[in-house]
Amino acid sequence: MTTRGESRFSYLLTGLGLGAIGGILAAILARKETREAFRERRAKSLDYLKQQAGKLCETADVIVQQGKNLLAGNGSGLVDRSTEAEKQAYREEKRENLGG
Repeated sequence: MTTRGESRFSYLLTGLGLGAIGGILAAILARKETREAFRERRAKSLDYLKQQAGKLCETADVIVQQGKNLLAGNGSGLVDRSTEAEKQAYREEKRENLGG
């Protein structure tokens, strides 16, 4: 025959055991959901990075093409025109300062 204290102790142990099993099962299920959430987040991040890398490549291609045009002489006319304009502005400023 068990005493009243022993039966309470066995109930306590049974409750702790069931609680531990339930906690482990809940942790396993939550872990699966967490892994799925991380997978989705990772996929979105990779898509974003691929998109940004594509934009960067397009911009770099434009810059390279402009550099090639400048080196090939297509842009040399722009440089000549700007230096001529600077020379003309200098002459006009010199005339104004000298009172002419």
